[in-house]
Amino acid sequence: MPTTADFLQASEWFAIATGVTIAFTVLCFIFKWGFRFRFVGVSSFMVVLTVSVFALSLVPFTRTVVPGAVRYSLVFDNGATHTVIAVPHQITESELEATLKQAAMNLFSYGRPTTEGDLPTVLARTIIHPEPQISEPIYLGKAEQSVYQEDRDIKVEINQQQLNLLQTLNPS
Repeated sequence: MPTTADFLQASEWFAIATGVTIAFTVLCFIFKWGFRFRFVGVSSFMVVLTVSVFALSLVPFTRTVVPGAVRYSLVFDNGATHTVIAVPHQITESELEATLKQAAMNLFSYGRPTTEGDLPTVLARTIIHPEPQISEPIYLGKAEQSVYQEDRDIKVEINQQQLNLLQTLNPS
């Protein structure tokens, strides 16, 4: 994943390229070449690209890492309040709690449309195969976080019954 330093270096190169296109545009106007107005558009677009890449160098791209969390994959996200992640079969209760917290911190932002009573929720699930050709999802827990409150504490609920079922199906 590119860092802010990478975007800053890229913006320097974009600025150099923008300067070259602007200089060439001025040269086109001095010699009254027929394609000079096309280069006005090219130069303008290069300015927009340079400013955009520079803006990306100002905003940090960070992901929160919670100790003890395991890798998860995003299965469903409606863009508002409901998100589902898939976790591995061999997950413990402490790993599940850490993973739910990490997913909630990384997936929730102020830009998600929510209402006062509808909290953004991350559901953790895994899939078991009780018989060949049959898949059954098991929802292991959820994390909720209010975007309206100052404390923004993440409330994690683990479905102990389903986690115990998973532990019996996958003994370590």
